[in-house]
Amino acid sequence: MKAKEFDKKFDENQDDILDDLDVSTARRVNQEQKRINVDFPAWVVESLDREAARIGVTRQSIIKVWLVERLQAEAAHQPLSHDTVGSTH
Repeated sequence: MKAKEFDKKFDENQDDILDDLDVSTARRVNQEQKRINVDFPAWVVESLDREAARIGVTRQSIIKVWLVERLQAEAAHQPLSHDTVGSTH
């Protein structure tokens, strides 16, 4: 099917367009997963587990969320309110 035909079918709400897509090759740009290993002291892992259990998520989820929050704050040049890394206090 040509793109023009697909666009027309989509625009006219004809049938289900998913049958016309090969989703096996679909990917989200900049969302590919890459596995890394990080070693933390036991007290950090225990603290992560307590906080994760408190809010009802996995350890991996809380690490991902916190890292993304920090990276977004750094990109915006806005340190987190509880930022103590690099502080002179």
